[in-house]
Amino acid sequence: MRIIGGYIVSPYSTRYLVSLKRISGLHFCGGSLISRFWVLTAAHCKIEQSQMLVVAGEYSLSTFEGTEQVFRPVKLVAHPEYSPSSKNGDIMLIKLNRPAVYNSFVSIVPLPVQGVAPSEGRLCQVSGWGYTSTIGGKASDTLRSVKLPIVSMKRCNSSASYAGHITNNMICAGFNTGGKDACQGDSGGPLVCDGRVFGIVSWGHSCANPRYPGVYTAVSNFQKWIYRTIF
Repeated sequence: MRIIGGYIVSPYSTRYLVSLKRISGLHFCGGSLISRFWVLTAAHCKIEQSQMLVVAGEYSLSTFEGTEQVFRPVKLVAHPEYSPSSKNGDIMLIKLNRPAVYNSFVSIVPLPVQGVAPSEGRLCQVSGWGYTSTIGGKASDTLRSVKLPIVSMKRCNSSASYAGHITNNMICAGFNTGGKDACQGDSGGPLVCDGRVFGIVSWGHSCANPRYPGVYTAVSNFQKWIYRTIF
């Protein structure tokens, strides 16, 4: 998924964001550092463990800034109930081969309280290096963010929108007019509300389409599973 209609963020203002890359160096998904050893991302970002790198402290994908911390994953734990067809349970944890070092460029993002969802209309921030245009899209070299309002389950699941395909494990966010959204390349990245990661970029109907907000995994529904996995 990509950031459309967003803005370039000031360097290292989203210190919890990581880039998931192929061994070749190609960025393919985002993620969030939630502890020194663990990254939160989407299950649909899963590739062969040996083919993945995790980079924290990243700002420009093409420039080595000296702030990056590069890790190899030692464990990929996709949620056991993840369904590629319905996208339900689109959440995965990645264990790093060594602890991240917290500094001015790298830190964690707190999890929400179990079962607490962000209220309708609340503005939340999604960040990533994904496509910046729906037409002939290409990834953004520089980290971008966009602020989006939470959309009610009722509206998101209405016949004029996703028509019943949104489960209780999903959150919708976006403007009814479209124009701002996450897109390809932003998948797995965080939707942050009031400093906590409430959502994971999961799926949508194209990107930034009117009436079709972006769909995010509802992290608060999986908090117990996250803690069971990482502790």
